[in-house]
Amino acid sequence: MTDMKFNWGTGIVLAFIGFISFIMYFIVTMNVNNKYDHDLVSEDYYADELKYQNDINKLKNSKTLEANISYQKTAEGLAIKFPEAFDYKNITGKLFLYRPSNKQLDFETAISLSNHNLLIPDKRLVDGRWNIKIDWQYKGKSYLFKESINY
Repeated sequence: MTDMKFNWGTGIVLAFIGFISFIMYFIVTMNVNNKYDHDLVSEDYYADELKYQNDINKLKNSKTLEANISYQKTAEGLAIKFPEAFDYKNITGKLFLYRPSNKQLDFETAISLSNHNLLIPDKRLVDGRWNIKIDWQYKGKSYLFKESINY
């Protein structure tokens, strides 16, 4: 029976085996576990790109307006004022309000105006940060208003 000595060569080989095992464990874990399955590219990449370009075009249209949408906090809620130069009866679109801290509070509503103002009732809005997005059309031309507001 020979007594095997543990020398530095054996140590290096064991260190390599340990390191390779460690790396292989992570490779297998990343490939098998769905928790780590993140794709940077969406499935509908081109459709998303077209939507994004569409938003850019709407924002450019909004910059050509003499007066854009404005808003102000009132006792009744958030008053959104559309440009006076436009006939409010021909304004259509959607209003989206996103609450970054709580998805349950998000809502969207169709724009239907009885004058140049649209009121979002105070009871619908909690104090804090909101992202507002108004995607609206007037006589076939599309506009987009995006803003972060503190209510």
